[in-house]
Amino acid sequence: MQQYQTILFDLDGTLTDSAPGILNSVRYACRKLELPLPEEAVLRRFLGPPLPASFQEYLHLDEAGTRRAVEAFREYYPAKGIFENEVYPGIPALLAALKGAGRRVVMATSKPEVFARRIMEHFSLEGYFDAICGATIDERRTDKGDVIAYALETAGVTDLQHTVMVGDREHDVKGAARNGLPCIGALYGYGSAAELHAAGAVALAGTVADLHAMLLHG
Repeated sequence: MQQYQTILFDLDGTLTDSAPGILNSVRYACRKLELPLPEEAVLRRFLGPPLPASFQEYLHLDEAGTRRAVEAFREYYPAKGIFENEVYPGIPALLAALKGAGRRVVMATSKPEVFARRIMEHFSLEGYFDAICGATIDERRTDKGDVIAYALETAGVTDLQHTVMVGDREHDVKGAARNGLPCIGALYGYGSAAELHAAGAVALAGTVADLHAMLLHG
């Protein structure tokens, strides 16, 4: 694998295991809106995609219902759910190694940027990033392709030939492709090998150690 000079990282399921906080926030929204609580398998589909799209697709809500669900989610999430979260073992060392090797490290997440920054600061990882880019809180920018385009522009990345996205869901792979980038699938996250392969991932990293080897040693 070639030596990439700029690495874009997804957040949830790629840098941190954020499932507990996200799923608890969805449960809170369902209880508040008196919606049937989805089965665990359905709940886990909320891990990765933009939040409004998940409420619409998996709970079959209309636009107004989706807006209320997102508002309820964000009552719980900033207060508690945001830190029901932990960094995957090996991620701090990987980020440190990338920066030590002179690589540019950029975050591109569908999570609202303000939350992404809080999480990185909480775990003392913000210093490893040349830019932390995410969705807007008002949902104007949530699509992963749009977030990646924004991240590339914000970080001033013009050499796409030596740039790669790393993410754990098909949205990361397809969003990267829309911007002319390859994507390495983080198989230790929330997506499956079948999902990532079907979306067009150029490689799969089964563990953070595998990802470290791919990015630093080719």
